Amino acid sequence: MTESPLNVIDVLLVEDDPGDVLITREAFKHHKVRNTLHVVKDGVEALAFLRREGEYENMPRPGLILLDLNLPRKDGHEVLAEVKADAELRSIPVVVLTTSEAEEDIVRSYNLYANAYVTKPVDFETFIEVVRQIDDFFVTVVKLPR
Repeated sequence: MTESPLNVIDVLLVEDDPGDVLITREAFKHHKVRNTLHVVKDGVEALAFLRREGEYENMPRPGLILLDLNLPRKDGHEVLAEVKADAELRSIPVVVLTTSEAEEDIVRSYNLYANAYVTKPVDFETFIEVVRQIDDFFVTVVKLPR
């Protein structure tokens, strides 16, 4: 199946671990994902990016957010709560992509209206495959609001 240019979206990765950022970038390159990956390292920056504040005023609205839970300054649950409470942002799908397998984190994320909860694999090849599947699903399969 050939991806059309209409399916190219901006993806916001909210991740403070440089290794996970690198792996995600590699996954995008490896699978020739044409989406633009934007990266911020904490929850405060994520909200500034999404609200186009300060240095992020000219950034595009992402079509998908990949959100880690364990973030400095404002954690992923706080970011998720603010995004889903904001009428301008709530329609952006949020995939929680985290190392936590704790049931309370999973339940809390879905209670805050996360669109999906994915535990980061520790194996490089599996991590790349997970990122590819997320991309395939949210860019190729589902219809996203513009």
